[in-house]
Amino acid sequence: MKFSHSLQFNAVPDWSSHYIAYSNLKKLIYQLEKAIHLPATGDAESRPLIQDDPEAVFTRALDVELEKISSFYVVKEKELVDDVNLLLHDVGDFEADPETTNELQMPTRPGEEARGGRPQSQSTRSQRSTDDGMEDSEDEGDETTGLNKRRRSSSFGRRRNIPSHMFASTDMTASTELTRSLRRYSVTYDDYAEQAAAFSSGIMLKKRIITLYVQLCELKSYIQLNKTGFSKVLKKFDKIIDRQLRPKYMETTVETAYPFREESAKTLEENINKMVKAYTAIITKGDEELAKRDLRSHLREHVVWERNTVWRDLIGLERRAEAASLGHTLLGIDGDPTKTRLQGDEDFILPLKEIKTPLGRITYPPWLVSTTMLNLIIILAIFFALLFIPIMKKPEQQNCLALLVLVSLMWATEVIPLFVTSLIIPFLCVVLRVFRDKDAPHQRLGSKDATGVVFSAMWTPVIMLLLGGFTLAAALSKCSIDKRIATFVLSKAGTQPRTVLVANMAVAAVASMLISNVAAPVLCFGIIEPMLRNLPSGSDMSKAVIIGIALASNIGGMLSPIASPQNVVAISIMEPPPTWGQWFFIVIPVGVISIFLIWILLLVTFQPGKGTTIVPIRQVRDRFSGLQWFVSAVTVATIALWCASHQLESTFGDMGVIAIIPIVLFFGVGILTKEDFNNFPWTIIILAAGGLSLGKAVNSSGLLHTAAEVITARVEDMSLYAILVIFSSLILVIATFISHTVAALIILPLVFDVGKRLQGDDPHPNLLVMAGVLMCSAAMGLPTSGFPNMTAIMKEDPTGQRYLKVKHFISRGVPSSILTLVVVVTVGYGAMRITGM
Repeated sequence: MKFSHSLQFNAVPDWSSHYIAYSNLKKLIYQLEKAIHLPATGDAESRPLIQDDPEAVFTRALDVELEKISSFYVVKEKELVDDVNLLLHDVGDFEADPETTNELQMPTRPGEEARGGRPQSQSTRSQRSTDDGMEDSEDEGDETTGLNKRRRSSSFGRRRNIPSHMFASTDMTASTELTRSLRRYSVTYDDYAEQAAAFSSGIMLKKRIITLYVQLCELKSYIQLNKTGFSKVLKKFDKIIDRQLRPKYMETTVETAYPFREESAKTLEENINKMVKAYTAIITKGDEELAKRDLRSHLREHVVWERNTVWRDLIGLERRAEAASLGHTLLGIDGDPTKTRLQGDEDFILPLKEIKTPLGRITYPPWLVSTTMLNLIIILAIFFALLFIPIMKKPEQQNCLALLVLVSLMWATEVIPLFVTSLIIPFLCVVLRVFRDKDAPHQRLGSKDATGVVFSAMWTPVIMLLLGGFTLAAALSKCSIDKRIATFVLSKAGTQPRTVLVANMAVAAVASMLISNVAAPVLCFGIIEPMLRNLPSGSDMSKAVIIGIALASNIGGMLSPIASPQNVVAISIMEPPPTWGQWFFIVIPVGVISIFLIWILLLVTFQPGKGTTIVPIRQVRDRFSGLQWFVSAVTVATIALWCASHQLESTFGDMGVIAIIPIVLFFGVGILTKEDFNNFPWTIIILAAGGLSLGKAVNSSGLLHTAAEVITARVEDMSLYAILVIFSSLILVIATFISHTVAALIILPLVFDVGKRLQGDDPHPNLLVMAGVLMCSAAMGLPTSGFPNMTAIMKEDPTGQRYLKVKHFISRGVPSSILTLVVVVTVGYGAMRITGM
């Protein structure tokens, strides 16, 4: 949660200029950070303007804010206490007159029109504006009562003008409720003297009690928000500048200031209780609980933001970049963020084109003749041609071939989103009747039976394993455990560019192994933000570290079974599936060597060390909380159970069942919420589910066995190693141009079946599948080759310019893919043979 958001939505709009200037203080911290790390050499013009000790500069800025807050609080508190005393005097007079007690009614429900009752919920917003005692307010809550009275001020009978700067709230426009409160300024009254008679009525006493209760609670919230603001901004200063100012300043300066003293809080609470007691006596006839409930119904709800999970951050990135389709849709509407509709813009009207024909003018939308539509038409033409041109002997295989080609081409071209293509698969599987019975003579299933088969193939233990991995990633990021571990490692890297680069790549790879390579780049780019902020524009170090994180995340995608969706697909295909121990034995040496070679490549091509000053990453110094220990323990226990899943097969049955444990624990106790669940990358899950149903269809129809027989006949004379090199190279090329997960879904079932049909003592289907899935992760030659590359190409500098271009991925990604291929077919092949694959 960003405190600036909390301050923005919880502050009283009328008092906006009197809160701590949190955003300005953050900007000052960043200026001090740059001043500290600028080189001492150079002419006088290039030296920073801020040359004093950063702690002294920042303390002076805090002192100014504290004085502003204290002055406002003193004035406001005196004003409210005077009003409370006057009100209590009027309440005493009211209670002394028995004839007035019949004027009152029991309180109506919040928001209900008050016929002689209390004001509507507009009173929940700010009631006054104060600036050196000068104030102006007009009634807002009396729209149903018609009582537009003025409130008493320190000089009776005079309206006071509000300075124009009180309207200059820079952060209050995000909420409709808050914006309205600036247009209708207040619900209270400036001059009680003008209508003194009305104040003797119980209705007006009730309104005054509510008004003062709300204002006192707003003043209490004002102190809470400002104290939190001081603590937050001091924590940021200590973290970025590497100081220990917060404990000292909070204890000696903030907590000793008048607004933040215990006696000030007690005074405020006593006056709030006086309003409750007055309301109890006048309105609820002695029912104090009812009085509290009724008064609290007039307060605005305190808006709280939960800490983001890595999935929510990822969704934010995708929304800004329109995900993998790079903003292009079938209707031809460009997703360029500069063309986003803003306030005041007219409705978007799809443009039309016009052509002349002998029959007259014809208008048509441009998307009808777009490249995307042309691709879709060609794909559909191929699909229908394959349905009717006899290629296969059996109709279910013929239909399945057409389905496979249709889905593969739509996935490759992305004419519609990938997950939408996946949803087409179960529909066509049923309509085209591609499934057969398991038992000989393999009768073709009807549509009803096929429906059960295809949907059972979409929801398997593999999908639960994916959900379990997403849950662990969300919990680790929400509790900042992943960030703490990453910053701890990076804080030890020093300031040498080559060391910082390899440390960031190592952290990205390990994070990808533990929390998925879809999420790891988002985490890592957030951690290196201070370093990027202080590097010169266009620095080679910025490019090197960003592309290094992306390439290392791709390699990290092969390091554990839950690191990427394609690994989960491979595990569902392999028989028997490998244990986590076998997986680690194979991929750890492959990953370490590949990252080392890519690091050398980046050092040689970018030369990031030239004239580069690195701002060191500061580790989080807060102690581990009980919640963080709990999340860590559940994560370690889940991974341990996954590692021992083969030994525990009689108990749990499958790794997907074990994945339910963290899901139930984290969502059950409230660490994760249903909003976090909704923020999971469901498009990836649907993509994987559709791919699994396609694999089931290709296998059940017999098409897979027929294709495997044809390929086996051509490669049966080759050695296992030659087949490995051929398939690995082929998969690398295909996965470079289409999604890694899609490549695995299409090719790995075929690779496994070919491996099973190899003659002699060396069938080894698992070995070929393992090498194939590693090459899916190793395909990183284009910005669209995998989620890490897409996240990296979206990364922009403060001016809105992308750090990386397509040429950077081609010139570094393609050699990196080739280097990884060499490592897989040498070191990886040896490790796979040792494990018995």
